[in-house]
Amino acid sequence: MSAPKQLLIIDDDPDFVAGIKAILVKAKYAVDVAHNPKDGLAALKAKPYDLLLLDVMMGRGAEGIMIARKLGKDPKLRDLPVLIITGIREQMAFLFPGQAVHPHFVNVDELVEKPVEPKLLLEKVEALLQSAGTRKAQSS
Repeated sequence: MSAPKQLLIIDDDPDFVAGIKAILVKAKYAVDVAHNPKDGLAALKAKPYDLLLLDVMMGRGAEGIMIARKLGKDPKLRDLPVLIITGIREQMAFLFPGQAVHPHFVNVDELVEKPVEPKLLLEKVEALLQSAGTRKAQSS
């Protein structure tokens, strides 16, 4: 049997994190947690993950967006699939000074709204992991 997929959750809401971590662990994923962007970035650099589950609003604002942008610039992390789970509605415009508002304002693979249904969460995680596995196989 293969080793469980390694997931990292970066979210500052401990109750929400406990809930989704329980769902993912029950589904046989190995799950690490960081409750702030600084610890999350440190975790991403410390060991390889198969998927990142990322909140947008943390700390002083939309710090999850900054993490996603940093990942896109890091050659070792840019291919890591990112699932954004946020309480902010997808339709809300993020306005970044000097940049056009565009549906792909940051490179993420999927976005779902909180609260997320367990079944939908597991479907999104599995789809992203399968997609990442296919991309890795094609690039080898």
